[in-house]
Formats: sequence, C-alpha cells, structure tokens
Amino acid sequence: EISNEPHLFVEGISSHDLNQGIVGNCWFVAACSCLALKPDLWQKVIPDWKEQEWDSKHPKNYAGIFHFQFWVFGEWVDVVVDDRLPTINGELIYCHSKLNNEFWSALLEKAYAKLSGCYESLDGGNTGDAVVDFSGAVAEAINLEAEVFHKDQEKMDNLFEDLLKVYDKGGIISCSIKASPSESEAWMACGLVKGHAYSVTAVKKVRLGHDLMAYFQNKSIPLIRIRNPWGKTEWNRAWSDSSAEWEKVGSMERDKLGITVENDGEFWMAFTDWCKYFTDADVCHLINTSLLTIHKTWHEVMHFGSWTKHSDPLHNRCGGCMNHKHTFLQNPQYLFDMTKEVDEVLISLQQRDMKIHRRIGQGENLTIGFAVFKVELNRKYRMHKIITQMNVQTSKYINTRTVFMRVMLLKGRYIIIPSTLNPEILGEFMLRVYTDVDSGCRELTEHKPRMRCWSAFTGYPHAVSQIYVHGAEGLENQDSTGGADPYVIVSCEGHSVRSTVKADTLDPVFETRAIFYRKKPRKPITVEVWNSNAVKDQFLGQVVLTGSLKDSTNPQRLQLRKRGRAMADEMPGSITLRIVTCTELTEM
Repeated sequence: EISNEPHLFVEGISSHDLNQGIVGNCWFVAACSCLALKPDLWQKVIPDWKEQEWDSKHPKNYAGIFHFQFWVFGEWVDVVVDDRLPTINGELIYCHSKLNNEFWSALLEKAYAKLSGCYESLDGGNTGDAVVDFSGAVAEAINLEAEVFHKDQEKMDNLFEDLLKVYDKGGIISCSIKASPSESEAWMACGLVKGHAYSVTAVKKVRLGHDLMAYFQNKSIPLIRIRNPWGKTEWNRAWSDSSAEWEKVGSMERDKLGITVENDGEFWMAFTDWCKYFTDADVCHLINTSLLTIHKTWHEVMHFGSWTKHSDPLHNRCGGCMNHKHTFLQNPQYLFDMTKEVDEVLISLQQRDMKIHRRIGQGENLTIGFAVFKVELNRKYRMHKIITQMNVQTSKYINTRTVFMRVMLLKGRYIIIPSTLNPEILGEFMLRVYTDVDSGCRELTEHKPRMRCWSAFTGYPHAVSQIYVHGAEGLENQDSTGGADPYVIVSCEGHSVRSTVKADTLDPVFETRAIFYRKKPRKPITVEVWNSNAVKDQFLGQVVLTGSLKDSTNPQRLQLRKRGRAMADEMPGSITLRIVTCTELTEM
C-alpha cells in the first residue's frame, strides 16, 4: 500500500539510509546508523534477510511477516512483526529510509517498539542501550564534560587511543550534548544540536601534507567522524565538509577518507573540538571471548541476580549502598581471584530494561552501582562485617541501565557487591566480569561452614579469626645487595595463606589477609616471615598469636622470634598486624 516495489534493502545497507521520524528517538536512529556499518551485527539482528526480502517474481511467497533478534538481558530474543507501518497521508511518520521503497529501518524500529511495549516507549532513551540490544556489547559511559579532556593533552591523547582501539576492534561509539528541558534539540551556532544523539562513524589519525612530503614529515591529526540521525544539519567549524583545513591534507588521503561536500548529516571534527563540545559519549565494547583468534581474548563470567527483601537480615538482599552501613553487606556478593601480579578487569552491571513499563506511567531506571573489596585470600563465605577488608574501587551510582568499570587490580581475592542506592529497592540485574584468565567468579551464598552429619566426629568451628598482616620492618639482610625477598605465611589448624614475594626489601608491605574458622580455638595462629631463594628459602622469624577473645583488636607491632625450643629468642625485625576473633561465625 505504501510502495509498488517494496524492499528490505535497496543497494545494500548504509548508515545514510536512515532518517528520524517525529518520535523523539534520535538515540535509536543513531544506534541503527552504527549497526549499518557492522555486517556481522546487522545480519544477526536481521537474520535470513534474503528470505525476508520482497521478490517481485514470486509475490505469493510474501506473507507480510518479518523476523528480528535482540540481545535482551543475556540472551537473543526473537521478535516477529507484521508489515503494517504508521503513516500520515501515506508518509511514514517514524524512522524511515531516504528511499521510499526501502523499509529495513522502519520494520526494525517497529520490532524494537514491540519489544519495548509501544512506539511511545522509544521517546527518549540511550544510544548505548540500543547498541547493547543489537550486539550484546558491554557499554561504557564517558562524561566528557566532567573529565574536561580538552584541557588536559595527555588525558585527551589517552582517550583518543582508547577510542581508536575500540573502533578498530569493531566497537560502537555514540555521543550527545546535554540540554535543559527548554534546550532540547536546540541548534548551536557551530551547527551541533543539544539534547540530540549522534553516531560516531570513524576514528582516524589523518596524515597531513601532500604527496611524498606527507610520508617524510609523518605529521597527523586525530579526527573523528560524526553522523546526525536527521540526515542533515552539520558542524560548521574546523574540519567541516568545506573548511580550509582540508587543504592541509593530500588528495589521496582525502579520497581515502571519502570526503563529501553535501548536507547529508555526516561530518568530521578535530578530536579536541569533539571533547570540548560534546558532553557525553557511550562506548560499546565488542569483547572478544573466542579462543580461535589471534587477538586478545577475555574470559567472561555472567551472573544473574536480584535485589530481594526478607525479614531475616541473613537472607535480605536489598541493603542499599555503602552509606547504609548496617545493611550494605546484605546485598548479593560475588567473589573472584586475580592471579597475575597486576591485571585489568572489566565489570559491567546491567539492570533489566524498564522501558516496557512506560505505558503504565512507570519505567524509570533504578539508581544502581557496585563496590569492589579486596578480601582475605582464603575467604569462602559471605562477608558480614568490614574489618580490614579494603574497598579498592566504587563505581558511580546512577539511574542508567548499565554501570561499567575498568580497573587495574593487584593479585589477590576480591568481592563485588552490586546494590541499589537505597535499601529495600527491588530489582533484577546481570553482572558480567571480564578477566585475562579464568577468575573463578562465583556468587557467595553460604554464611558459614555447613554443619555435616559427620561434624559430631570431626568437629565444628567454635570461633572465627581474621588476621591482617600489614608488613614487616628491619628484617635480617639475606644477600650481598643488602636486601631480601620476603613473604609471609599465616597458619592455623593445618590451613595456611601465603602472600606474594616482595622483592629486594627489608621493610616489606604485605597487606595480606586471612580468615580461619577454628575447631580448636586454643590452638595458636602462627605468622612466619620467609626469604624467597632459588635454592632454599630462609626463615626470618615468626610471631605466635593466641587468637583469644581477650586479645587486643587494635593494630599491633610484634617482635619476630625463633621457632621451636628457641622461640623465646628474638630475631631481627618486627611485624605489624591486626587480629580479631569472634565466637559468632556470622560476625565476619
């Protein structure tokens, strides 16, 4: 009824195919522009597209049904729609192609609207969220305004290199400019539009100069290419389509970049100006988890959880953020190990999409975030009290669908605690953790060791002790360079925890934590310091702790002593530690 010769695609798929309609979903159209640049992604979202195409030779094969796939909360979901599209006077009123007989974008939008409840649910949203729904990517929000990259050359250079890597690896980037309600989609003098989503279609280092001189001088400038979903209205300053700056670039380089002087909504900007004028960017990482590749691969762990309410504090799972000290540790807890001396971890917390509830006057995102704690090397049960555990990183708490963190962590054991901002807020979430090697990431559900049928014979813990060894001072010299390579071992009832080796120092900082559930509380806890040696490790001294309830819980410095019968004799150096013991096993 709309076209005599309708097609899903006309001469392929392009980011230039799309134009925004009257619904305020520039964020979705910007995501579609990004999708059009990635054949491996759009062919997943629009599966079997050749079979869905109109065939004028066999019109009877057409059934008016279209099939799409979206990545929803960890799995690909099929959405099927018919071919009825909203029009006024025969013209499409929502997302549409420049060509009046091409319909992939209008049908994709209809399928996404069905997934979201209705077209009106698409009025206002986040480009990064739509890209995640198209790809399963991990979304990272960057506040360009708060970070003021354009005033810090080193920070800006690092950001450009990061975005260049994301782009080269097939990632998807979008950007926007904050606007007050009265400024929404207001034009700026520079040609940009406030409160409007743009897609980034290229990130390049562009070579300056002409002919061979360009190669010998080896000068380049970081540029970024942007597309306005309206298909018009462009940036009009430096490096815009017909600006004088392009005279600095050779004709071959310009041809390679595909420079066009027309108001098609796509334009280039200097990266400095991009950082200066845009306030927010969404970076969607397509993280490689395949082993069959020459590129860096990540190990992915995905957990699904929920913030639920219970009258028993041990079973309550909606404790709010760290400001709520008495309930924070009631939230879900996820333990993982970093096995390299220092390595990067990517953490993504995503709540279930709320757009589907907009038609009943709800649908606002929860304010969510998470904290990462470095804990005891042998912890196996939920954390109930923060004693010496270290909060190494806390994400921002924000009412976006996804909160992302990229952080470098030292070797050790960690716990992630996802939460809502305030207690007693219910919701569902998906936690994704990416590490270089398997981190053994798992949810902690047990509060203490289980009572077994054989516990009457083998014994059951009567007390729990936590030990934090901060470091040592004045250790005995062990080599010709005047140093040692010390490490510490904390032992209790046949179980032990060992720190990493601290190279070439007589005053090591161990920052090692251990927790022991003690069946025989009268048996002491020993803390030994050793020197690592290729032939044989040397004993540098020890302290023996009773670990009784009467012991001081304050940090203490103790003199190192010998072992065995000579344990009363002192050895060079002292150790600084803290020990806390409790008979209630769920106190730690």
